[in-house]
Parts: sequence; structure tokens; C-alpha cells
Amino acid sequence: MFNLEQYGQQIAFISDRGDQISYHDLQQIANQIGDLSLRHGLLFCLSQNTLTSVVGYVAALQNHLPVVLLDASQERTILLYLIDTYHPEYLWLPDTVASLDDYSAIFRFGDYTLLQKNTISHSFESINPQLAVCLTTSGTTGSPKLVRLSQQNLLANAQSIVEYLHLDATERPLLTLPMYYSYGMSIINSHLLVGATILLSCQTIHQPSFWSFLQNQKATSFAGVPFTYETLLKYRFFRMSLPHLKTLTQAGGKLNADIVRQFGEYAQDNDKRFIVMYGQTEASPRMAYLPYSMTIQKPSSIGIPIPGGTLEIQDESGHTIHDILKDGELIYKGDNVCLGYAQTRLDLAKGDDNHGVLHTGDIAHKDADGYFYITGRLKRFVKVWGNRCNLDTLEQQIKTITPHCACVGRDDLIVVFLTETSLQSQVLDHLSRLTHLHPSAFHVQIIREIPYLMSGKVNYSSLYKYIS
Repeated sequence: MFNLEQYGQQIAFISDRGDQISYHDLQQIANQIGDLSLRHGLLFCLSQNTLTSVVGYVAALQNHLPVVLLDASQERTILLYLIDTYHPEYLWLPDTVASLDDYSAIFRFGDYTLLQKNTISHSFESINPQLAVCLTTSGTTGSPKLVRLSQQNLLANAQSIVEYLHLDATERPLLTLPMYYSYGMSIINSHLLVGATILLSCQTIHQPSFWSFLQNQKATSFAGVPFTYETLLKYRFFRMSLPHLKTLTQAGGKLNADIVRQFGEYAQDNDKRFIVMYGQTEASPRMAYLPYSMTIQKPSSIGIPIPGGTLEIQDESGHTIHDILKDGELIYKGDNVCLGYAQTRLDLAKGDDNHGVLHTGDIAHKDADGYFYITGRLKRFVKVWGNRCNLDTLEQQIKTITPHCACVGRDDLIVVFLTETSLQSQVLDHLSRLTHLHPSAFHVQIIREIPYLMSGKVNYSSLYKYIS
């Protein structure tokens, strides 16, 4: 997928552990794995933001081995469930993850090992040869549903990002977003295309070591979700001396317009760029961006379509809405639209279900200048710190503790309604453990009874009055 050799001894990755690798050596490791004559199959990559982890991902792409990117820290029960669902022939996992029965080690690089399944079931061999990467749908509840992405999807989006961000080999992006998250993955893909040096960090902005790494490695760009930028304001980011940092990008949910404006003004005053982006995992993942020159003028907008893509608004009958400021569903078209979904191993054999058209599920309109604005969602999803959470799924999880509950929310806040005060701590602990989100992502509201409609369904609209 990548022409790594053209960049020779240019450094491809540097991690906050102090290790690094050139483009030439990265390709050599990919070649070593390719020389193992692997059967065509599926690879689970248990991901961390480390050099050894990302080498496995790149090697899989270079050897046309379909890879599922997963969180290396997820609960073992979820991993075993996914293995039982998708029957991967190979696992790329760190020493921190215990080995699994029926898999044997065939290659090792640093603290990561490539395992191969001892017994292969021929009934599961069929995989679409176009399939390159499978990602979870930004979800956090261990659902087996995966987004199927082809090499064409990944390359189309990476090339588009290179174009609108004007990337080249001088870039040194700091990747602190998880690589199994589509936003993080896209940073890797787009910068490998141009021979940039990608800085990998497992640290968070709350840790002094993060800022030391950013400063010492002269990072030129930084990416974050809404929560990231809200936190940076509390840390008085605008007072920091960051002469090498030239670009700040934001995606993963809607950022408050006032904060967008503040960062836009900061960037303008300090010869930097602040770029708001919109996307979904299903689009590999970028679909729109707000040019940095417009962040002050249009801080509520997701911007314009990325190069090579188009956006339009459709009504409930599927007809295009041309009127200005009239709401409808946002539809995206482009070569980066995923092949479709998978929920079982057999689904990996499917072809292109979407044919380049993505119904985003977001309600939007556009202004007279052709800039788009998200105004709501068709379904009950919210994004919390970049993670797309299905309120219905979370509610079902809470019902394993109590049937008297309901969930509503907005971006970066989920409100859980309970009727029993004594269950508050148990529910918070359960949700935090399940989603790997801090308990502050959830607010528990105690009410006398859960409101229902005459149909017997929860009256969610009546609960939104509790969200300020």
C-alpha cells in the first residue's frame, strides 16, 4: 500500500519510549513477515501507540493481509468473544496480553509477537481480496460490528488529507489518539504517504512527559477530540511557547463554537492553523473540513467536502434539498466510503455494499456559501471524547443491574436516569469499566419513575429537560 523504500533512511516513527525506525527498515520488517508465506487470512492487531504495535499494522497492509485494529487493553472476555466471532488466523499482540490456546508464535519484534492459528477451518477462508482494514465503529461496548475498509478507501482518504492539509516530508505529527481509532489511523496513513516522521505517544495531555516529548521532538502538528481542546483551555494552552507546532486539528465530535473561535484566533495571532474536521469511521474517516481561514467566521460549521468527495442534504424521500438552511440527512459520496459492515466472519467475503455513498445519519443544512452545519442525529448515538456511544446499547447494559433506567445524552455527556440512589456507584463503575471512559463522562440523575409513552416506550424527549 505504501511505497516506503522511496524515503530510505528517513525516520518513519519515533516513540516516547525512545525507539525509532526508518522507512527502509520498516519495509524490511514487512518483507520478513511476508517471507513467512502466510496463508491468506485475517489478522487481529492488538494496538497501542508504540513502535512495535504500529510495525505490525504497516506490515499487514504491505503484505495485503486484512487487519482488524483493536484496543490492546480491552477486557479479555471481549477479545475472546471477537476471536470466536471472526476466527482470525493471526494475532499481533504485546507481551502484556497472555497467549491464547490454539495459536503458536511464528515471528517476534520487540515486545510484540505474531501468532498463527494451529488449525485452520477451510469453511472460513473466504475473504474479499479488496479488504484491508476492519475497525470498530468508534464504539466502546465490545460490539462485534466492524467497518470494512478497502485499500482504495484508505488511499483515497489519505491522499485527500495530504492535499487539504498540505502535508509533506517535513511534518512531525504527534499521535496521541489511539491507532485503533479511525482518526488516529488516518494520521498514520496520510503521513506515511509523504515520508513524514510520526511521533507516537502513549501519554496524555495531563502528563508533563507528554509536553516534554512534544517539545523535544519538535512536533509540528497535534490532533485532538473536543474534550482535548476543552482541557487545553483549562491548562492555559494559549500561554505556552510552542514555536515548532504549526497545525492543530480537531475531529471526533462537535466542539463548542466559542472554543473553535478561541483556537482560531489563537492560531491566527501565532502563525498557526486550527482546522476543524468532520468524519465517520465509515468514510475512512474524513468527509469535510473547515479551512483555517474560516474558523473565526464560521465556528459552528463542519466546513466543505474534502477533495474528491461531495456532500448533499436529502429529505425523507431521498430527494436532494437545494434550499439554504433547510435541514435533512447529510449524504456523502466518495471513493473513501467503506465497503460495508461485518458482524460475522462470513461477512468478510462481502463485496461493496455502499458503492461510494454514505448515509451519515446526521441532520444538517448548508449556508449560502456552501458550508455545512450539523444540527442533530437521526439515531440515538452521541460522541464522548471521540467515542461514538449507542445510548440504547448502554441502556441494555445498565438493565443487567436494574430494569428501571434510561439514557439520553449529547456530545461529551451521557445522562443515566435511575430510580434507586443506592445503585449510582455500581452503575457508574460498570459503565466506566465497560467503555474505558472516565466516570465523568456519565451523569446519574435520580428520578421517582422512568416516564413512558402510551406505546410503552420510554419518553426520552421528556428527559432532555434535565440536560443543561
